[in-house]
Amino acid sequence: QSAMLQLAATEIEKEAAAKEVEKQNYLAEHCPPLSLPGSMQELQELCKKLHAKIDSVDEERYDTEVKLQKTNKELEDLSQKLFDLRGKFKRPPLRRVRMSADAMLRALLGSKH
Repeated sequence: QSAMLQLAATEIEKEAAAKEVEKQNYLAEHCPPLSLPGSMQELQELCKKLHAKIDSVDEERYDTEVKLQKTNKELEDLSQKLFDLRGKFKRPPLRRVRMSADAMLRALLGSKH
């Protein structure tokens, strides 16, 4: 058991190291290092670019939230319909009934015939 625990611990450490490397690679790819320009004009342009990126990311986040809410609402509606359908149409256990042909015709067509 202790050997298995040691093996599992080393596997967990390897996975953690791999995740860290993957995180660093992702950050290096998607987040370039920040280089602060010296002049005021360049700083203002950098701020404008950052604000534009923030706005676009905010719009995407809002869109995904709306889609998620819509999907959750549809799921709730469908589960409610499913619950209603299950609850309403319970079949009673059928019993065998002995009827004559005349009684069956009277039951189906009414007492006129």
